[in-house]
Amino acid sequence: MNANPLERFVRDFSALVDRGADEQTIFRDGRALLADLIAEDGWLPQALLEPDPDSYRIHRLYVDPAGRFSVSAMVWGPGQGTPIHDHTVWGMVGVLRGRERCEEFAHLLEPGGPLVAGNVHELAPGDIDLVSPAIGDIHRVSNALPEGTSVSIHVYGGDIGVLPRSRYDEGGKAIPFVSPYAACLVPVPAS
Repeated sequence: MNANPLERFVRDFSALVDRGADEQTIFRDGRALLADLIAEDGWLPQALLEPDPDSYRIHRLYVDPAGRFSVSAMVWGPGQGTPIHDHTVWGMVGVLRGRERCEEFAHLLEPGGPLVAGNVHELAPGDIDLVSPAIGDIHRVSNALPEGTSVSIHVYGGDIGVLPRSRYDEGGKAIPFVSPYAACLVPVPAS
């Protein structure tokens, strides 16, 4: 029996991490694995594709037992978006359906200083964005569709649903936060 796309991704990505891949290798080889995963639509259960009327949702799809990486689905209703935030670990974001708008930020002079706006870009299905403290990991993301739902698959170098991170106010002040997972069906693939 063939593994479903998520099970295949988890198996292959686990093998990559088992080999001790560094961030650059994860971005190169892991990006190819994520591209394969988001090339197929229809594998997420319908319950995980429904937007919340009030806020975007983060669904836990898989967390590595050793905490080395996590896979989640983010579902965005029209007009929904994140605050400006960081990740503190490497991450890859692949758009499964819809469109997402990403606004990048960086500290103007030094860490903890004021933020300055950077590149703004949109991601379409199949596009993948990378974040990490080494290459830049402060951004604000939103659904770029005025009507309709957008869904993206996120792979991070830790359990993003419990990882302490920061969101930033307009002056660049860091405010600690954690992005908890939505309390919905959780399809954890078999090992």
